Amino acid sequence: MAKVLVSMKIYPSDIDLDLESLKEDVKRVLPSYASVYRFEEEPIAFGLKALIAHILLPEDKSGGIEDVESSLQGLEGISQLETLMVRRTRL
Repeated sequence: MAKVLVSMKIYPSDIDLDLESLKEDVKRVLPSYASVYRFEEEPIAFGLKALIAHILLPEDKSGGIEDVESSLQGLEGISQLETLMVRRTRL
């Protein structure tokens, strides 16, 4: 069965935020049907790095992207989310 891969750019609220702990928090708050495929770090400016989370969702789950966004927006330390890409994959 195919899955949906969602890539989200997560902007931390502070330059001193530990991205490793943010990664663990992201994994912890995701809905049970979602999983992290991998993380990337992207330099923004002046030492600030954004976290790009590649998240796998079941193809047949309607509203899954909205559930993921709302769970991530509730995390302390995140100032903004941006959905970069949504695509179907066989990962």
